[in-house]
Amino acid sequence: MKVAQSRYLLLLFLLTCELAPEVAAAVEKSSDGPGAVQEPLQLTDVPAAMEFIAAAEVAVIGFFQDLEIPVVSVFHSIVQKFQDVSFGISTDPEVLTHYNITGNTISLFRLVDNEQLNLDDEDIENIDVTKLSRFVEINSLHLVTEYNSVTVIGLFNSMIQIHLLLMMNKASPEYEENIHRYQKAAKLFQGKILFVVVDSGMKENGKVISFFKLKESQLPALAIYRTLDDEWDTRPIVEVSVENVQSFCDEFLEGKLLRENHESEEKTPKVEL
Repeated sequence: MKVAQSRYLLLLFLLTCELAPEVAAAVEKSSDGPGAVQEPLQLTDVPAAMEFIAAAEVAVIGFFQDLEIPVVSVFHSIVQKFQDVSFGISTDPEVLTHYNITGNTISLFRLVDNEQLNLDDEDIENIDVTKLSRFVEINSLHLVTEYNSVTVIGLFNSMIQIHLLLMMNKASPEYEENIHRYQKAAKLFQGKILFVVVDSGMKENGKVISFFKLKESQLPALAIYRTLDDEWDTRPIVEVSVENVQSFCDEFLEGKLLRENHESEEKTPKVEL
């Protein structure tokens, strides 16, 4: 089991290290888009905070005792960088107590696995825009998360140990329709399986595809992986449907793996990783 986990960690290490300059660029680059300026929502009571968190796939809340401290301005400055993340602020004592906050804290809430990740007083005392942006970028897992050199860290750190990867070229005309159905399927396995999309049109994602012994001619394809014991399976598909994604996931959860296809790989170290 330890060997399996180390191989998976090695895969992640190689992918992230190779693209390290892009990680920095992703954090530094603002993702500002057209539309109204996004501002954090003031959360004045517990029901408002609960509703706010429940309505977002990813929510970041600044729980502050005092709005005059330096981190508050840092918090405001990153809001516009993440258009797919909901930001809120609360100084209400009852709200802070409800979420077990005892000092100044920035918390990220994820719908996909019901996680609350905290940056506490000592973490945010001297935090800057780059570090706070990286915290949000790494940990922003959605019902369907696009694989890249930043999100891979958050995927590995998630408590959910089964990951389903859709490997498909984002430039294909069928992509938008397929990803819409993929998102519907993701809701059926919320809290059980992390749904990931890997753009096969990106050269740097070739290592992910080769890790699962897939060829370009077999794409689009689904690959499912359990980090705990290194079990995995793949299934080339003509199109994504809720039904075929659901059946593939159900079969994996029930232990119906193509184990014989992987026996030879278990005997041979994956030196390419």
